[in-house]
Amino acid sequence: MSLHDDAVLVLKNHEGQDELRQSYLDHLDTHPDGMWKACGDGHVTASALVIDPERGRVLLTLHRKLRMWLQMGGHCEPQDTSLEAAALREATEESGIASLTLLPGGPVRLDRHAIPAPCNWHLDVQYAVLAPAGATQAISDESLDLRWFPYDEVASVADASVVRLLEGTRARL
Repeated sequence: MSLHDDAVLVLKNHEGQDELRQSYLDHLDTHPDGMWKACGDGHVTASALVIDPERGRVLLTLHRKLRMWLQMGGHCEPQDTSLEAAALREATEESGIASLTLLPGGPVRLDRHAIPAPCNWHLDVQYAVLAPAGATQAISDESLDLRWFPYDEVASVADASVVRLLEGTRARL
């Protein structure tokens, strides 16, 4: 199965956010290249919130280009076999934490947001991953900083999309 086909299947099975979900499906229907950064009308991305439920905290990255505290994530790559694999790869690369595990149940949320040209839009499929006990993070080249935040501090440092992702993740735990 291609990554494009996997994304369509994941989106068809995603519950909630019906209008947004349909806009992702419509985009992929009209853009065979809609999984890739080169798609000028926007493209699907995969992200994951790294969470440590035992300590009630999440790991956020201070994005180098956007200068915002965000979950780990980014563009799909040709070697990604699924959206889940892309989200897990991005979370592992950007957090430096090995042995992350996906929170069961598929994506937690969808978030469509504008980005600078030439791409224009990210159609982000957002997952959550669980950090193993005693996990130690390591900053990547894509980050200015990497820091654990208690749940109740996330709203003071991150935007509403990250807060909604955290709320959805906590509801699923």
